[in-house]
Amino acid sequence: MEAGQPAAGSGHVPVMLDRVLELLGPAVQVTGREPVYLDATLGLGGHAEAMLEAHPRLRLVGLDRDTTALERSARRLARFGDRARLEHAVYDELPDVLERLGVPRVDAVLFDLGVSSPQLDEAERGFAYSYDAPLDMRMDRTQSLTAADVVNGYPPAELARILREYGEERFAQRIAAAIVRERERAPLDSTRRLADLVRTSIPAATRRTGGNPAKRTFQALRIEVNGELDTWRRALPAALAALPVGGRIVVLSYHSLEDRITKQVLAAQAADTTPPELPVTLPEHRPRFRLLTRGAELPSDEETTTNPRAGSVRLRAAERLREAR
Repeated sequence: MEAGQPAAGSGHVPVMLDRVLELLGPAVQVTGREPVYLDATLGLGGHAEAMLEAHPRLRLVGLDRDTTALERSARRLARFGDRARLEHAVYDELPDVLERLGVPRVDAVLFDLGVSSPQLDEAERGFAYSYDAPLDMRMDRTQSLTAADVVNGYPPAELARILREYGEERFAQRIAAAIVRERERAPLDSTRRLADLVRTSIPAATRRTGGNPAKRTFQALRIEVNGELDTWRRALPAALAALPVGGRIVVLSYHSLEDRITKQVLAAQAADTTPPELPVTLPEHRPRFRLLTRGAELPSDEETTTNPRAGSVRLRAAERLREAR
């Protein structure tokens, strides 16, 4: 659940819920056993609750790196008893979690990437530039690295690289230089000081367009602190490997970097790899997956109006066609 700042009100609305249910539903209509749904980014459990309600035989394995989110979703899902198993884990750890739980395959998988509602709405977490808070940005508060460690400790060139690559910030060099100058006077330790510094570091004409100028810097720092892109590069193939024939995956991404990885991995799995000089498709080179969406699907205008946090979401989905050989 991505956003640059908290939304008004406290109601949690799962993003593109109806479409997620529509896409994952066929995968859990299995016979002879209880189907398993892996919610790899459980958050507040909105998608998981809807799936458990819609499919009475369904078992949930829910993962989240955020202990606060797990506590809140555990309360929300308590009425489902032992049908819901919640685990404190980063989503690239899913093979180890499934092995430990004795779950060889999962029938449906959901990744709702980005920042969750608790992380945005709790000012002290330091994710939102609209609050003054400690520069933290840890999704898992049991880890040590914080955003303050990054801005105060990384070399100038590394800071600029992070802002440029993870934030797609064209003024990365200027912002990094300003951070280094500022931290030499006193450590940067608050979101407001950092947001103000970014604003004054970029040209005035740029500050007047495109929303809060700190958005890209905050995104970049959050990705670095939580290792999000490297984690995603490991997690997506692992999730695909856990799906049986007929199993389905849905991915909700909130910025182009995540979505690009998703697109590339799914496209490779859906490709026929028969050498082009051969006249017929070889069975072992047939696509392992089929894409369930034409490109990335966007939320409806109605949803983005009622749920502003859905504004930047991109949905992609796929279904396993055959086992890998």
